[in-house]
Parts: sequence; C-alpha cells; structure tokens
Amino acid sequence: MNEALIRSLTPSVLGVLVRRGADFAAAEDAVQDALVEAVRVWSADPPRDPKGWLVAVAWRRFLDATRADAARRRREDRVDEEPPPGPTPAVDDTLQLYFLCAHPSLTPSSAVALTLRAVGGLTTRQIAQAYLVPEATMAQRISRAKRTVSGVRFDQPGDVATVLRVLYLVFNEGYSGDVDLAAEAIRLTRQLAAAIDHPEVAGLLALMLLHHARRAARKGPDGNLVPLAEQDRGRWHTASIAEGVEILQAALARDRLGEFQAQAAIAALHADAPTAEETDWVQIVEWYDELARLTDSPIVRLNRSVAVGEADGPRAGLAALAALDDALPRFTAVAAYLHERDGSVVTAARLYAEAARKASNLAERDHLTRQAARLNALLR
Repeated sequence: MNEALIRSLTPSVLGVLVRRGADFAAAEDAVQDALVEAVRVWSADPPRDPKGWLVAVAWRRFLDATRADAARRRREDRVDEEPPPGPTPAVDDTLQLYFLCAHPSLTPSSAVALTLRAVGGLTTRQIAQAYLVPEATMAQRISRAKRTVSGVRFDQPGDVATVLRVLYLVFNEGYSGDVDLAAEAIRLTRQLAAAIDHPEVAGLLALMLLHHARRAARKGPDGNLVPLAEQDRGRWHTASIAEGVEILQAALARDRLGEFQAQAAIAALHADAPTAEETDWVQIVEWYDELARLTDSPIVRLNRSVAVGEADGPRAGLAALAALDDALPRFTAVAAYLHERDGSVVTAARLYAEAARKASNLAERDHLTRQAARLNALLR
C-alpha cells in the first residue's frame, strides 16, 4: 500500500466530489473516510484504478452521511445516483481547491490550516505540531473553517491575492517546518503563473525559487540550522536562482510593484552576492523601505532593522529596532544578534536564551540555544 499515492490523489478525488454536488465540508469528511478505508484494505487487495476506487468509496460515504442528515442539509435531490463506473479522468484540481480554501471569509491562518488538512492531506495532529498549538485547538480552528466554506461553491472562490497569500504561507510552512510542502507550493504557483498574467504571481514564483535554491545549504550534516551568512554558497541551486531572477526582472519591468516582487528583489540581492561580506546591504535597505511602504508590516520593519544594522552598523540597527513592539515574533532574536554585533556579549547571550524559549519551531529554537551557549562559553 502506497500512502504517498493515496495522499497525491486526495485533491483530485475531493474535486470530483465537489463537482458532483457535495458541499466542501461533507466532501472533505467523505474523502478522509475513504483514505482510512484505503489504508486498511489496499495492502491485501490493491485496486486497478486507485482514483476511481477512492471516488466510489468517498461518494458512498458522502451519500450515507447526506441521507443520515437530510433534514438539516436539505440535499435529498442529490443523493439518488451513484457516479458512473469506469476510470475517472485525470484532472489536477489542487489549484482550484486552493481558491476554495482561500475564500476571503476565512482568516489567513484558518485558510492555511484548512488547506493543509483538506488539500495537503495532513492530519490535525501534524498541523497542530507545525503551529505549536494543542491538537484540540487546531481541530476547532479547522472545523470552524470547514463550516465557513461549507456553502461556498467553485463559482465563489477566493480572489488571486488571497490565494497568493495562502500559497506563500504554505510554502513557508514547507520551507521552515517539519512537513515538506515547499515543492508542491512551487508547482501550484507555476500553474497559477501559466494561467494568470499577473506580476505578483510572477513575483511570488520568483521569491519561492530564490528561497528554495538555498535549501540544501540551510542545514548542516548534523541537521542544525545554518544562518544565511554561514551557508556554503556552492550548494545553492544556480539554475533556480537564474530562473527566479529572470522571472523577477520580467515582472519588475511591468512597473506594477507589489510586495512579493519586493521580497523577491531582496532575495535576489542575497543570491547575487558571491560571499556574505559582498552583500549589497544598502540596496537591500532600499527594497525594505519599498516593502514597508507597500505593506506597513511590523515584521518587514523588523527585518529592515537587521539590514540597517548591516549597512550602517549595529547601533543604527538597534535604533531602528527600538521603534518596534518588543512582542513581535523574532524581535528578541534580532536584538540578540545586533547586540552581539555591537560587542555586548552578556546582553546578547541573555537575549539569545530568551529568544530560544519563544522560538516557533524546533530548528530555530535549537539554533538560538546554541548561540546562547556559544556566548556563555566565551564569558567563562
């Protein structure tokens, strides 16, 4: 039994059920039931047509659930007919499902959680672990999201901006977290770029490619996180960098700047530097100024303070940081880095340890803990 095969079929099976008349929440539940059944029986009796098998079982589960709840769901007119037998057409519904999951009625965090559960095929426990929240909390979040979109049809999808935001967040989850969804996010963004002539779609694709190009160098042989400045640039994927830069340049030439293009421009400047010391930090600060103007995001201003610290010195960076809310994620880690650059080793060690306790994922927590231990060793 191939669990990877089962998971890869999930989006298209879900799309078939929705097109046949199932509301999204009921279809998602039925597909999950079919997946459980597949795990149970396929090892002993694998079907000749896995997708057709899943569609048939999921549809029966949907019909059973609909009949049992007919008074509330009022769907008697759609429960009398089984899907026709035979192979199911091979259609990739994943991107279409992203538009449904990214409906504007959902918050970005709920949209990402719903997408990971319904389209990515992850369990509630896996998603909860990725977000460092209790499983019950994540289950409630996903249930609320499913109820919100239960009446939404494919003719009422989310807009492009919302889908881009969800794709971006899913990519970040795959890039930074324990579950690898980055390549899938890139694949879907390529599909969207091929279907929609939009500079921000191109900007997001360029950004993903430029970040993904550095992935092999982000962790050492021991699995520990390697900061950008210390990465072996020979391990960066030059073809992805070249493609990302080419896509970005074409998007920027249209003079319709958006936040993903600005982020990609920053990533391109990092990728273009032969060494960390040769990074054009002055131009990076300028792009952060553009990004702050576009988004008014405190996280952007936090990252800008690091760039200012590199371009104009750590005290300038600390001055920029002082204007921000110290409750921001990674504020303490940035403060620790800038204090270390300024020679305040005692303060930096304390802040690294504090930042480690606040870290949102295990890799970052371990990295910050090691930074604190390194400085404390110097103080002995």
